[in-house]
Amino acid sequence: MVLISVALTCSLASLPRPLRADLADTPLAADSNKVSAVESLYADVSDANTILGTIDSGLLNRYQGRDRAAWERFYTEKRARLTRQLETLPTSGLSGGDARAIAAMRKQLQSFTGGGAPASPAAQCRDATRADLAYPDLKAALVACFVEIGNNLSFEGGRINRVSALDLLHETSDPARRKAVFLAFVPLWQAINGNDEPDSPYRRLIGGAAAEAARSGSAIDNAARDVGIDAAQVERWLVQILDAWRESSGTDKVEPWDFRFQAGEADRLLEPYIPRESLQPINRRYYRDLGVDLDQMGTLYDLAPRPQKAALAYTEFVTHGRMVNGAWKPTVARVSAPYERGGLFVLNELVHENGHVANITAIRNRPAFVDWPSDLFAEAFADVPAWSTYEPAWQRRYLGHEAPQQLSLRALYSVVMLDVAWSLFELRMFSAPTADPNALWTEITGRYLHIVPHPEFSWWAVRVQLADLPGYMVNYGFGAILTAEMRDHISAALGPFDAGDSRWYGWLSGQLLRYGSERDTRTLMQDFLGRPVSPRALLAQLHRLQTVSSN
Repeated sequence: MVLISVALTCSLASLPRPLRADLADTPLAADSNKVSAVESLYADVSDANTILGTIDSGLLNRYQGRDRAAWERFYTEKRARLTRQLETLPTSGLSGGDARAIAAMRKQLQSFTGGGAPASPAAQCRDATRADLAYPDLKAALVACFVEIGNNLSFEGGRINRVSALDLLHETSDPARRKAVFLAFVPLWQAINGNDEPDSPYRRLIGGAAAEAARSGSAIDNAARDVGIDAAQVERWLVQILDAWRESSGTDKVEPWDFRFQAGEADRLLEPYIPRESLQPINRRYYRDLGVDLDQMGTLYDLAPRPQKAALAYTEFVTHGRMVNGAWKPTVARVSAPYERGGLFVLNELVHENGHVANITAIRNRPAFVDWPSDLFAEAFADVPAWSTYEPAWQRRYLGHEAPQQLSLRALYSVVMLDVAWSLFELRMFSAPTADPNALWTEITGRYLHIVPHPEFSWWAVRVQLADLPGYMVNYGFGAILTAEMRDHISAALGPFDAGDSRWYGWLSGQLLRYGSERDTRTLMQDFLGRPVSPRALLAQLHRLQTVSSN
């Protein structure tokens, strides 16, 4: 393991000018000296927690001169002190900002794990067959299935991982070979959902998730609240979006192993210009043109596949930005992904992950709020730059080649519609946890995506989030509404940014990103748009698609 050191050279003076002007409105320290001291301790604990996660991810074995054992001792001692000191803080006589910060620290402290890597195995896949397994342990076992099986799919006498297999479904021209890629997932599907029997691992999982949601709410409830509507309205908007796709995609039925290929001609046209080694240079260049210098920020990357590595791409803090001796010490982020191949599908995902980097490195707030915004906002914002990869203007600038606009849009929105379908699937499974997931998925994809019924396959089970974070898919599918709203509003305010705009990061930092977890998404979006969120912008994008005529 190579030791990676990060130079934290950015300072407050280097921020884009619009953000510096706005910073006067955001207090970066507590009003009470006692709260300030506790908040400084919280910042130490928060950093130690994410540094331990970075080490546990396998990216490195030391950070800032300390190995894991030293960081664990630091974390344990500081967390114990923080817990005691939070309990001694006054409950009255505080400013509104301090009261909110204390509540945020108490809540966030409960989620600190003291290490571990997101979506990494904490159990064994075989444990998922145990009918007596408690809900948290069942989740861990199913995540292990994605690592043990999803990272090692058997194909043509060799091994590919889940991301590569999904990419091949876009690009493989031979129908028989494409079906073979699809069927390579069968061992994973069986591990997740057995033979779709009533007590399959997934069906037990969704029962546990629904029971937990009844007690404390679900990700779907959170997303609805973030927009100021209820879950029933979320469902109506998801159906409205899927109906718009259904109407623009003709009436021809397509096999599930052909769906991505049929809509992915743009991926195939551009695949020769996006080899794996080009992913990072293209990504860095695009963000630099948006005013985001990923190298200067010290962002860490772990993009190669490894045994036992998390089976999905994700972004996380390494350290959190904070004021030190009157200067801003910026956030350092890291990106993890298991990329074996290049291609537009993979590049789009990498650009999405770096949208998360842009988000969290732009936060300029007191330590209690230097954290992720809502899941819905985080996933939606990351797609604001990522969707540009399917615009011809972006392709001309960063690839030197372009696919026709209709092909590019169809490739993008076919993937978005799968996310919307998964969102509707999970929403309905939470509403009726004893329902047959294969039958429900067949109904949704048959009606809205024109996919030939294959209820014998649990082919919905290709996303890790379905096992690790039941309900989370709403942040992608329903989040597409926010993505379209933000892209539309940014273009109206700044002009097109698909080919870059150096004002983009500074302007969005001041308008949206600097608050971190302080502001709720409903207020943030209302203030940004000047009105409530609606699906109109996304529906307008879908209407750019010319209706596919049936032969």
